[in-house]
Amino acid sequence: MRIISGKYKGRRIMPPKNLPVRPTTDMSKEALFNILNNHFNFAELKILELFAGTGSISYEFASRGSAPIVCVDADMGCINFIKKTAKEFEFDITALKSDVFKFLEKHTGNYDIIFADPPYGMEQKEFEKIVELIFENELLDEEGMLVVEHSKYTKLENMANFSFQKSYGGSVFSFFEFETDEE
Repeated sequence: MRIISGKYKGRRIMPPKNLPVRPTTDMSKEALFNILNNHFNFAELKILELFAGTGSISYEFASRGSAPIVCVDADMGCINFIKKTAKEFEFDITALKSDVFKFLEKHTGNYDIIFADPPYGMEQKEFEKIVELIFENELLDEEGMLVVEHSKYTKLENMANFSFQKSYGGSVFSFFEFETDEE
């Protein structure tokens, strides 16, 4: 795994092999950040990464100057790895061990970009619940964007606030934004 752009471009990060993760591929990550780059100036964006795994997406944001960043994952091994890596690179990343659904129900923060990469095997209704909780609990800034990574078998395009989606191999990124009244 490597950081593809920003201050730490090209730096390799080697997560332990025993983590229960499916990291976003470098190709998909690069495509995702090309899209986000057209919408945002990354400096000082507040980021929330859900189902953070190795923290790969958060390191990309941090390398581009985003801060603060919050990572949430249920696996303590993942959280410890993110904390260790954040310290090593001096990234402003807070890693929290929590069930993502419980976190979303109770958390009161507000973020410019929220990235969620749930296990592809989760049920459709659980993917939908993530989107619903984020918008119901106003965790996304009015000008912000939610990105959900999922398999091609999960369909999110009929949900409220859906904006667009892009496919890369077996992965799909669905983008959600607050609907604006453009005339």
